[in-house]
Amino acid sequence: MNFNKHSNLEGQHAFLGASKYHWINYSEDKVAESYSRFLATQKGTQLHEFAAQCIRLGQKLPKSKKTLNAYVNDAIGFKMTPEQILFYSDNCFGTADAIAFRGDLLRIHDLKTGAIPAHMEQLEVYAALFCLEYKVKPADIRMELRLYQSDDILVGNPTVEDIAPIMDKIITFDRIINKIKEQEE
Repeated sequence: MNFNKHSNLEGQHAFLGASKYHWINYSEDKVAESYSRFLATQKGTQLHEFAAQCIRLGQKLPKSKKTLNAYVNDAIGFKMTPEQILFYSDNCFGTADAIAFRGDLLRIHDLKTGAIPAHMEQLEVYAALFCLEYKVKPADIRMELRLYQSDDILVGNPTVEDIAPIMDKIITFDRIINKIKEQEE
């Protein structure tokens, strides 16, 4: 049998694909709702790419309380780096939407384009990863974490008491995962 070649689709997954087969049990309304969420996720990815490009280029958006505009303009104003990977190990890393560290102030901003309420814990994990990767003691710095969502800005100022336990969990859980990986080899 000579199978048809679909090289343009290699590595991709269809929305109604076999690996996510649960859709076969969906009603028409449920598949429409699920696909709408999928499209919103794709739009969120595109908005993040657009925002990162604006920040890299120093291209401010019209002054507004709109989430995207405020996020981009603040990141440019604070001279932040967009889409920065923070790495502790192959088991624990993440990409901060925008980050800056000057003097003793760590600033991390996160753009949320969806309706699901954001959580400051995500930014606290980024702060912990930053401290671990760059060997910075959280007691020696100030932190300002901002979540931009629904035309509002939520600001957090975590302390060493907030970040040190997350750092400890990262170290401990990474060790546990590595032991399991060693046993599997």
